[in-house]
Amino acid sequence: MGLNLQTSVKLRPVDLARRHGLSTQAVRNYEEAGILPTAERTASGYRVYTPLHERALAAFLALVPGHGHATATAVMQAVNRDAVDDAFQLIDESHARLLHDRRTLRAVEDALRGLTTESAAADSAGFKPTFIGPLAQELGVRPATLRKWEDAGLVRPRRDPVTGYRVYDPADVRDTHLVHQLRRGGYLLEQIAPLITQVRTAGGVEPLEGALRDWRGRLSDRGRAMLRGAAALDAYLRVRD
Repeated sequence: MGLNLQTSVKLRPVDLARRHGLSTQAVRNYEEAGILPTAERTASGYRVYTPLHERALAAFLALVPGHGHATATAVMQAVNRDAVDDAFQLIDESHARLLHDRRTLRAVEDALRGLTTESAAADSAGFKPTFIGPLAQELGVRPATLRKWEDAGLVRPRRDPVTGYRVYDPADVRDTHLVHQLRRGGYLLEQIAPLITQVRTAGGVEPLEGALRDWRGRLSDRGRAMLRGAAALDAYLRVRD
């Protein structure tokens, strides 16, 4: 069947482009990047595509929403050089990143459970303040990152009056953990700032709950897109086989 697809129907670059809402230059660029198999040429040098190329293009476009442009490109390049196992490994790694992001979201949700001004005050009993070095090590970030968050107003440690060192109290540690988790979730510092302010001033998490719903929705969309990409890629592989 693959042979028939490669030889029976001839398509021009414009035919592929129109079917997928692309420019002809984009189609040519995809071929040059190895996303599409190499096209045959006419005696006058014009590219000739087939339904096999259309399947490849459909697979690539279906992979992008779930895996991103770079991974989708690498997957198609691997398939087209007959390194299918390499393509599968790239897809596995992409799924692992999605799983990591889901676990990060769950960690943020767990951190917010029962987060109120009362619980923050209760947690302070017996809590020893910490400093920038140990806290950065606990989070797995550089001290410069914590200073950057402080400059953005996301964390507000007090200063020791004698040494001048930053001292992180329970609320400060809570804020750094929240910022860290939200940054891992893809949120920008300017997006995090109003959420942290709400937690501080009202002891409530309503704005964070909205952000978490949005985050959860984006992860679900990614997972669904990965399914569509897998189906399209499988269709391309079956034709190649």
